[in-house]
Amino acid sequence: MHSHFNGVKTFGLFGLMWVILLGVGYVVAHTTNNPVWLMGFAIFGLVSTVYTYWNSASLALRSMSAYPVSEREQPRMYAIVRELSERAGQPMPSLHVAPTRTPNAFATGRNPEHAAVCCTEGILDLLDDRELRGVLGHELMHVYNRDILTSSVAQAMGGLITTVAQMLYFFGGGRRDEPGLGGIALVLLAPLASSLIRLAISRTREYDADEDGSRLTGDPLALASALRKLEAGTQAAPLTHTPRTEQVAHVMIANPFSMRGPQRLLSTHPPMEQRIRRLEQMAGY
Repeated sequence: MHSHFNGVKTFGLFGLMWVILLGVGYVVAHTTNNPVWLMGFAIFGLVSTVYTYWNSASLALRSMSAYPVSEREQPRMYAIVRELSERAGQPMPSLHVAPTRTPNAFATGRNPEHAAVCCTEGILDLLDDRELRGVLGHELMHVYNRDILTSSVAQAMGGLITTVAQMLYFFGGGRRDEPGLGGIALVLLAPLASSLIRLAISRTREYDADEDGSRLTGDPLALASALRKLEAGTQAAPLTHTPRTEQVAHVMIANPFSMRGPQRLLSTHPPMEQRIRRLEQMAGY
């Protein structure tokens, strides 16, 4: 059991998202008197989730224009990932580098047998070996904890809730007035609520990867030191915000975009100071 009960939190957050989805479904069925539309959206959401999950590695790597590297090209990455994979009793993932000065890293893939780990050129220049080992331990735990499946399902459910709510609001049909104020409020607030839950799930999985990755490396302070550098580095050289980079930002170890003031409240990542504090507590500080 994780010391912060992150697995229980994730389960509870998914439960809330299901409650919202069922509530929107009820309003759709009651308003249109035709639940077939909801079934159609559900099937579409399921198909898109399976496609995204099955092709998660290629989609994420393509979004960052990442290229595969050999052991000769990146001996440091290979040595660290091989050591940690063997320690975890898991297969070696493929290794890639993204051509950007923004310091960051991510792991993706539907399971440990089809996983990929990617570092940007910026993070390889910024971190020393100990700090890079902490980051790669974090990323490997995302794969071992099946976080790609978790995030894919959360994204699909949130997208389904938003789409159905918007369709009902704009094209609800002749019985739109029957659900009453409660139904209207649900339709209007459901997309916001699902977005907040998705953010909470993403943040919870980051805490888990910090915690489990530090247990894998046996060095939580190395990851804490890396996160301090990444906080400054991503603000100094943020990633350009595009639809392609937006697709992969949530799986990176640090939010790659410039986030200031109220924007931080909508970040997919927990505040760095909280992550660092937890890691220091793990080390007994």
